[in-house]
Amino acid sequence: MTDEQHADTPDPLHLRPAGVSDDAVTAVGKMNEAVEMIERARGHLYTFHQLTGHADELLDDVVDGLTRSGHTDLAQRVSDELIGLNVLAGRWTFQVVEEYDDGYYRTFRDLDRAVRGEVVAGRRHVMEAEVKERRRTRGRPGHTARPDEHP
Repeated sequence: MTDEQHADTPDPLHLRPAGVSDDAVTAVGKMNEAVEMIERARGHLYTFHQLTGHADELLDDVVDGLTRSGHTDLAQRVSDELIGLNVLAGRWTFQVVEEYDDGYYRTFRDLDRAVRGEVVAGRRHVMEAEVKERRRTRGRPGHTARPDEHP
C-alpha cells in the first residue's frame, strides 16, 4: 500500500468492530461526549480552585492597606472572618477538587473505559471516525483519513 493509499484509509483503531450495532456506536459516542463535558467541568473546577486561592492571597494586601489607612477594625474583620474561610463546610477548594477527582470524576472515567472496552474493544472515537468518513471528500487535499506518516 502506498503512503497515499494508506492516508486515505481509516486507522484500524478507529474502525467499528465487527457485529457492533449503530445504537451501540452511538451510545459509546454519547459516553465520549459526556466525558468531554466532564473534562471541561473539571477544568472549570480547577479554575475555581485557583481563582479562589488567588483571591484569598490578595486579601493580605487588603488587610495591609486597610491597616495602613487607619481602618484597623475593618482590617481585623477581613483577617478574622474571610481570610482562610472554608468555601464549603469544612473544605477549602483543594479538598473540593480532591473529592471530585476521587469520586465522581474517577467513576466517570472508569465507566467510560468499561463501556468502550466492552462495546467497541476499547477503541476511541469510533462514532467520530465514522462521521469523518461520511463527510470527507476522498482524494481531495486536506481530506485524508489520517496523516501520511503514522507515528
